[in-house]
Order: sequence, then structure tokens, then C-alpha cells
Amino acid sequence: MDTEQAMATTPTTKSRGASPRRSRRARAVALAVGALAGAATLLPAGEARAQEILLTGPLAGAPAVRKLRLYREERLEVAPAVSFTLLDEYQRTIVLGARVNYNFTDWLAAGAYVGYGGLLQLPTGLTEKTQKVNEARIQGDPAGTSADRRLTAVNMGPSFEDQLGGIDWILAPQITGVPFRGKLALFQSVHLDTDLYFFAGPAIIGVSERQDCKRGQCPNSFETTSRVQIAPTFGLGFTFYANEWNAIGFEWRGLPFPINTGGFDTHGGGADGEFPDDQVNADDREYRFNQMLTVSYNFYFPRLHRVSE
Repeated sequence: MDTEQAMATTPTTKSRGASPRRSRRARAVALAVGALAGAATLLPAGEARAQEILLTGPLAGAPAVRKLRLYREERLEVAPAVSFTLLDEYQRTIVLGARVNYNFTDWLAAGAYVGYGGLLQLPTGLTEKTQKVNEARIQGDPAGTSADRRLTAVNMGPSFEDQLGGIDWILAPQITGVPFRGKLALFQSVHLDTDLYFFAGPAIIGVSERQDCKRGQCPNSFETTSRVQIAPTFGLGFTFYANEWNAIGFEWRGLPFPINTGGFDTHGGGADGEFPDDQVNADDREYRFNQMLTVSYNFYFPRLHRVSE
């Protein structure tokens, strides 16, 4: 009985004695790993092998794009253009002009836009309907005795088209930036180099408006007169290059400034000046966000463009 108890207790005694040795070994391994990690953090950081390849390999100092066609850099751009005013109430103006830019780099240019719109001014459908109503009122009350006829006499003459305001000419110095360029594919067969550009600058605008008239004189004064307006101009456009020195351009331009497009007496009276005062002057101009859409055909000189390395 004593011998069996001794044999039974012997493994228990050995296992109890082996547990402290295993724990000491585990602690030693953990201390060794921690020491190696600490030593690694204290070593000076060296350059990565991949970075060394980029610095010393065949791509060291290479540009982002090779053999890039520089359509703009150090070239003069002359672009005959036709512009159309947008969102017109009474008449639409077709502006004939041109844009001239000198491109210092492929992404920066300075130049000017010039246009003349005094030749082609087309009345809208609203103008034609207004003229018909005006003629009916004149025929129904030729003496102008009714209140409705007296109001019409101040604001509209026999020919409504003759008193309309519009843009006669534009001269706009501007700076152009070209942040984006790429290639356009048409039907997976025709590929065109293209770019997107932005421009901004001041604009000197010749404007035609109904001439000023004082109270009591307006029924006999419906002719237009010219004035000069200074306004900001800005916009964006796309250029599609047909070959080395020709391109087609599409451009949107904004020209915010006040103008009395209808020649009406709408402001000037009352405490806040928001009511008719039976006279036409600068108070009747309303601030409008005038817009134009331009189509151009661009020429670049010299005729041969440069190509990057």
C-alpha cells in the first residue's frame, strides 16, 4: 500500500517541479524578443530598397509624361469667333469677334476678347407678342385718355423694338489658365487632344439703352443712346485640336452688369425707390447675369508645336 502511494505521488512531484522551469524559459524568451524590438527602434532608419531603385534607376528624374504635344506653349492663338447671348427677354444679340492669346506655357496665357454685336440683334417671341398688344391698345385708344393707355405711353412707343437695350460691343482683357488636358475618343476610332480652360478679367462693354427722359417727356422719347459699362467677365471653355495648328473651341462667358433691357420705367419712386416715377433713368436698370455662348476656330503660330522629352 505504501509503495503504490509513493509511485502515485512521484509524477505529481515532478510536474510541480517542472512548472517553474517552463515559466522561467517563457520569461527569458519574452525578454529576448523585447530586447531585440527595442534595439531595432534605436537603430538609424535607412532608405528603403524600393526608394533607392526610384532614385538611382532608369526612372530617376523622368517627367510624368513623355512625348507630350505642347499645343499652347510659346505660341500665339488667334481665334475668330461667333457668340450668342443667352436667356434674353426681348432680343438676342449675335456677337462677331475674336480671341487673341499669347501662351507663356502650356497652362498659362494672357490676351483679350473683342466682339461687335450691333449688327445682328433679333427680337424674341415675347417682343413680338408685346408689340401686338401695344398696337391693339393704340388702336383702341388713339387719344391716350384711359389710365391703361397713359401707362403704356410712358413705357412703350409705337415700335417696341426701337427702345430695347442690348450689348453693342465688348473688349475684355483676360488671363487664361489650363488645368486639365487629355484625349477624347469618338466612336473608338477618332481621337482628339483636348483641354479645359478657365479665364477671368475686366470687360469694357458698349451698351445701348433707351435714353433718359424726365416726367412728362417720356411719351415722346423712345430712341436709344449708347453708354460704356465696366464689368467683370469670367468663364470656361473646351478646345479640341484638329491638327498641329488648328482647333475648334466652345466657350461660356458671364458678364454681370445692370441694364434696362426693355426701356421701361420700373424704379425710382416711393420710399425705397421700387416703384415707377414716370421717368426713365439709371434707377430703372436691373442687375442681370448676362451670358454668352461662343464657337471659335483657333489658329496657332508658329504652325509646328513643341513636343516634350
